[in-house]
Amino acid sequence: ILIASDHAGFELKNQIINYYKNNLSFKDLGTDNTNSCDYPVIAEKLSILIQEKKYEFGILICGSGIGMSIVANKFKNIRAALCYEPELSRLSRAHNNSNILCLGARFTEFQKTVKILL
Repeated sequence: ILIASDHAGFELKNQIINYYKNNLSFKDLGTDNTNSCDYPVIAEKLSILIQEKKYEFGILICGSGIGMSIVANKFKNIRAALCYEPELSRLSRAHNNSNILCLGARFTEFQKTVKILL
């Protein structure tokens, strides 16, 4: 699973990777710190890899999740879903065949994130 974040999502991204380290394999595309960075560059990098079918699924994290979602959905065959509730995540996969999950680090606590990822 690809995973990437901007500076606002950096901490949540690392929490996810550490929490699932024994159960899931992540390819971390950055960012590598909390220094300000350009979220469109991060979203584009991950979206292209999904678009080219080099990976099946991805997770993008920014402050609200909105920016990552907007950028990712500009790419053909990308179905990025911004999910703040576990039920939305489930429905986005079941009914929309989403292939990128977008998360808002400033609006989603880690314990809820774990439930969203189930």
